[in-house]
Amino acid sequence: MAWKIPKMISAAKTSHDPAHAGFSLLEIVIVLAIAAVILGGAVGRMVYSSDERVIRNTSGEIELLAKRARTMAILHQAPYALEFRQKQVRILPYAEAGEDERRKIRGREIGGAVVKDAEESDNEIQLPAEMQISIRRWNADKWLPTGKDTVHVWRFNSDGLCEPISVRMALENSQGEDDYHPLTATIRDSRLDAK
Repeated sequence: MAWKIPKMISAAKTSHDPAHAGFSLLEIVIVLAIAAVILGGAVGRMVYSSDERVIRNTSGEIELLAKRARTMAILHQAPYALEFRQKQVRILPYAEAGEDERRKIRGREIGGAVVKDAEESDNEIQLPAEMQISIRRWNADKWLPTGKDTVHVWRFNSDGLCEPISVRMALENSQGEDDYHPLTATIRDSRLDAK
């Protein structure tokens, strides 16, 4: 019996055929088109999530202020308020809420705007320039927007109770709505429509 020695076969085949030398133009165009579609979707998602992120951050900051106002009302045994202005939300004693920001003597303005100390700056947030805030009172259907001369006040009593309200935050085509619980001043229900 004669043994046959098998031929050694190379692991890598080499071809000198010009048709298999590289990628065709059609293959390159298809890969670039797929990459463009994926990149376009990623950019669209980044823009979408940017509005969503701003609304969620503002919602969290307003909820934090609401909890702080409730705590301050309980600790000081005096009513406090959350004041919604066009570009600002802040905590104040209820007696001071809704007043003009300028100091007055006998009806005349003196100096400039009231100077705030460091503790007061922790009790307020500045809203993004393009954001519009609206308030819906308990058992009402109409949203009340904040404007240049419109201030909305949300009262927190010394017993820890507050009015159940809803807050709408709108950015161009995106908006979020938060319903607040009257016992805890926390968000009871939240809806987000980001486009």
